Amino acid sequence: MEKFIDLRSDTITLQTDEMRSAMFHAEVGDDVYGEDMTVKRLEKIAAEMLGKEAALFVTSGTMGNQLAIMTHTKRGDEVIACSGSHIVLAEVGAAAVLSGVTVRTVDDENAIMQPEDVQALVRGKNQHFPDTGLICMETATCLGTVYPLPVMAEIYGLAKAHGIPVHLDGARIFNAAAALGVDAGEITRYTDSVQMCLSKGLCAPVGSVLAGSAEFIEKAHRNRKMLGGGLRQAGYLAAAGIIALEKMAGRLQEDHDNLKLLAKGLSEIKGIQVNMRQTEINMVFADIGGTGLEQQYIIDKLLEKGIKANDGREGNYIRFVTNHGVSSKDIEYVLDCMREIIET
Repeated sequence: MEKFIDLRSDTITLQTDEMRSAMFHAEVGDDVYGEDMTVKRLEKIAAEMLGKEAALFVTSGTMGNQLAIMTHTKRGDEVIACSGSHIVLAEVGAAAVLSGVTVRTVDDENAIMQPEDVQALVRGKNQHFPDTGLICMETATCLGTVYPLPVMAEIYGLAKAHGIPVHLDGARIFNAAAALGVDAGEITRYTDSVQMCLSKGLCAPVGSVLAGSAEFIEKAHRNRKMLGGGLRQAGYLAAAGIIALEKMAGRLQEDHDNLKLLAKGLSEIKGIQVNMRQTEINMVFADIGGTGLEQQYIIDKLLEKGIKANDGREGNYIRFVTNHGVSSKDIEYVLDCMREIIET
């Protein structure tokens, strides 16, 4: 099989040999009956690492986020979230379909809501208004930024003052923790629930975890069943998730270091602009508008050289995401290829 340097996402990471062995030897049972001890162990480890009372293994980050919305809110509520967040952009309008809620958005170029903007959107008591049922933050964000902890603390404080729960889409929370130099539990102090992905930079094949209070997780467990998320011998997947948490969460700084190398190199190529504010974790959006070349042309040329990349977002962007399968030597090769494509 031809080897590619795959920078499309950190979802493409393959399982380590240790994960494959753990999956093969996993102790399993019927998790719907509560008999899969490997799933139970994963949930216990995740809850402890995320600083919450309990946790629930789910199939995906989207399921985790939507279970949180469904469990926190009632039909007709309004949810506050950033317009650039995954919940708003990439979950197929599920909040409206599954929970019967609407989303009121905050705009920010770095996908980080400011407390004053959130405060301005909290609904007062009026028969014409929906109730503000939930505030959703995301860190690390889809733009590669990380919420400063004081900002999270202030948003959480105003939410508590209004009696509104806070959910965190922490799909890449361990990337955020590495960027801030703190444990994940320091971030989740300012949330009532959190969803984190095992299948992104942590290399597990499938799955996410939703964590919160014991009462919250009990309700979410029932909602998971309603959505068809009850699994049987899920321990084969949970076994990889345990390795992901115990072994892979601590190595993410390597991806961040490679990203900094890539971002700096890209910014030095004529015609490319990089917003360094949006390079706090393992992704960079390279604005290639100044090169005079089409986005797809560059992507196709990179593929010819064995490099996979994605169009970033609206506009002339290419997104690169460093991950477990990419070395610093690979980054140097990518930069050489980008210079050759753009400067010749």
